[in-house]
Amino acid sequence: MSGEFEASVEVDRPVEDVFAYLADGRNDPEFSPRVLEITKTPDGPTAVGTVFRSTVKDAGMKSSREFRITSLVVPRTIRWSEQSKNLITAEGGYDLEPLTDGRTRVRIFNVLEGHGLGRILLGPALRAARKDAPAFGLRIKAAVERS
Repeated sequence: MSGEFEASVEVDRPVEDVFAYLADGRNDPEFSPRVLEITKTPDGPTAVGTVFRSTVKDAGMKSSREFRITSLVVPRTIRWSEQSKNLITAEGGYDLEPLTDGRTRVRIFNVLEGHGLGRILLGPALRAARKDAPAFGLRIKAAVERS
């Protein structure tokens, strides 16, 4: 069982700047309060195969997450897939569209999938993610524009 949520926002920065910021998952704590810490392997520029390992807090519970970059098309597309074995896992990405005035339209999406007991928890988790999606988009916008 799975479900998707998404958000779109226009960022007052050129697409190349937005791409560079979002491709470095170590920036995630700046717009995702659930991310407590995050590391990147290997060092260097983000590429297909780069892994981001994080500790997150959802519904009062901490868990470890591991995401692998599965596709990068500079400066338009970033895709990831969760490698960790959690009750609910995610695959998703960013689609970036340059706008004529030097701004960038950002679409973020995640497909959440429940495993085992996570199938029961998926509905409430998806409802919460969908409810927060517009605010999540605005947090991304604010973080990128501050960078």
